[in-house]
Amino acid sequence: MLLPQELIRAKRNGQILTASALQDFVNGVASGQVSDAQVGAFAMAVHCQGMSMAEQSVFTLAMRDSGHCLSWPGLDGPVLDKHSTGGVGDLISLVLAPMLAACGAYIPMISGRGLGHTGGTLDKLESIPGFNVYPSPELFSQTVRETGLGMTGQGKDLAPADGRIYAIRDVTATVDSIPLIVASILSKKLAEGLDGLVLDIKTGNGAFMVERNAARDLAVNLVEVAELAGLPCRAIITDMNQPLANSAGNALEIFEAIGFLKADYQHPRLHEVALSLCAELMLLGGLADKPKPARLQLQAVLDDGTAAEHFARMVALQGGPADLLDRPDKYLDKAPVVRPYESPASGCIEYIDTRMVGLCVVQLGGGRHSVEDLIDHRVGLSGLCHVGDQVQQGMPLAIIHAADETAWQAATKGLDAAIRVGRDTDTLPAVYEYY
Repeated sequence: MLLPQELIRAKRNGQILTASALQDFVNGVASGQVSDAQVGAFAMAVHCQGMSMAEQSVFTLAMRDSGHCLSWPGLDGPVLDKHSTGGVGDLISLVLAPMLAACGAYIPMISGRGLGHTGGTLDKLESIPGFNVYPSPELFSQTVRETGLGMTGQGKDLAPADGRIYAIRDVTATVDSIPLIVASILSKKLAEGLDGLVLDIKTGNGAFMVERNAARDLAVNLVEVAELAGLPCRAIITDMNQPLANSAGNALEIFEAIGFLKADYQHPRLHEVALSLCAELMLLGGLADKPKPARLQLQAVLDDGTAAEHFARMVALQGGPADLLDRPDKYLDKAPVVRPYESPASGCIEYIDTRMVGLCVVQLGGGRHSVEDLIDHRVGLSGLCHVGDQVQQGMPLAIIHAADETAWQAATKGLDAAIRVGRDTDTLPAVYEYY
């Protein structure tokens, strides 16, 4: 066994690490034999020197194998999932999983919480009274098998080495290392026992990867390492220069997701990204042979209510109300102060600082400054404007949902800084590139 300090020295000096050395290191991380200081030093060495594709593949598989892996014997359809690098108003998971389940796939979705200015699927689901985001393995398996989808948190048994390494990366300025990002994302997805994965790589001022070239680099690395590890994978680069949906905030996004699934209202950008990701997964899973028939099938399960039925059954099995989709107003709490934020001028929305919009939601109480913070699921923004919208002075650019008047006033100041009204009428595509 190579001593951790020797492995760190080798990587610091730019050497290629052997498979056995990487596997031993990850095992030492999981067992506690490798210290926090050594994990931090290794992360910095990788940040500075990088990793080959072969190293990334071995490292990813070792992280997967540091814990429990799911398996799905006896299913009559493919096991699929997606991962997003995070955004504002990104409720794709809530609609993608039931759409695919209605088309014959199984989606064992392992989700996360909000991070910084971006929202988290688990926080959104906890807006639903009684919904259990940490069901037992038996209940999670039952839910996936009976409804075609289930949504849960990572838990301690899934890729535990990743959990420890990520926590240390967060405090050692190594979160943005592409090899470490790749291993973190894929180790958890590989542990789900998937037949196919699609990656939603966000780019723009509200994304982790602000620059398009950085998003491309991440997409290429993720797809290549996934396929080296035996997981069919595609990546799509999508826009995060504005919120993806009409709302940003936990209960508000559940409301919007329900409306989307019931075909009451489907925001065009949200609709385009959802169908693009779902169609790629249909192709990977052998449920369609071309994108156009896949999209038609996906739209059909929205229009006939089948996707909504799958979501409703999943909610009920995981402890939520059985009639949530029929009576969301009864179950999803509303903020005490709900008033519009009005446009200061007439013109066109020419720029939105999406990160600032996300931080407005955090300031309202809809996100966390630290892990221990409690979330107010009621608060957030709805009726959001989008780049290219024509507006008149005094028109609502957003509806602010706040816990009190002071929080409402603070949110208006954040939106003053985030939204620029001018003359530029250019719009932005929702989807940029496929990999």
